[in-house]
Amino acid sequence: MGWLLIILSLTVLWIASLCKVLFAPSKASFLDNGHCFIKKNVLLVIAHPDDESMFFSPTINYLIARGHNLHILCLSVGNADGMGNLRKNELYQACAVLKVLLEKVRTLDHPDLQDGFGKVWNHSLVAKIIEEEISGAGIDVIITFDQYGVSGHCNHRDVHYGVCKYFHDTSRRDIEAWELVSTSLFRKYIGPIDIWLSNFYSKRIPERLTHCIVNEHPKKSFHAMAQHSSQWVWFRKLFISLSSYTYVNTLRKIDK
Repeated sequence: MGWLLIILSLTVLWIASLCKVLFAPSKASFLDNGHCFIKKNVLLVIAHPDDESMFFSPTINYLIARGHNLHILCLSVGNADGMGNLRKNELYQACAVLKVLLEKVRTLDHPDLQDGFGKVWNHSLVAKIIEEEISGAGIDVIITFDQYGVSGHCNHRDVHYGVCKYFHDTSRRDIEAWELVSTSLFRKYIGPIDIWLSNFYSKRIPERLTHCIVNEHPKKSFHAMAQHSSQWVWFRKLFISLSSYTYVNTLRKIDK
């Protein structure tokens, strides 16, 4: 009887949380100066095709809905399995679903930036590539993984350290840098319920240092991930349904 009550309570909380996501407008104020709208050139730096859909879709949907210029830099075509061109095209298809302009999506197939656990990336090389992208696109804001990289994947972590290396080596301080906060394993798989915990976390830290962004279009995130047909196996379908990253992103300012 006790277990039945717990399951029933979690089901009710799940449904209530999902309704909050679907029907309550987001109160996030990320990149909002509170006075007049200023369009920003934002660079999202990811490691592999599908990172954008699996982890960053709440942020992408938020930025696109508010008219910011979003650029995506994918440092690998995810070609450890020999399907680089296919996965590159899948990324473009997913970005089309997310309403990201394809001319603002850049993928690399660098011999020193190959996908896979144990494939350690040179942080100076990553920093140099990021510097080129910033200069070419007039970037105001960078968003990337934090030092754990959501799943602990070494490529995700190397992207973070590459961004940090860029700021360590540059004299520019006019560019904002934000990282996606990695959560515990429990929070990672409680789906929309995590919006309450993420919101509580962000409230404990000054707004200028953290933002909680609830996904305004979770169905779009699901459809975007489905474009990665080579990766669209049962456990990723389960992940995109249960993962808290489908429903909410917490962004934390990187200390440069």
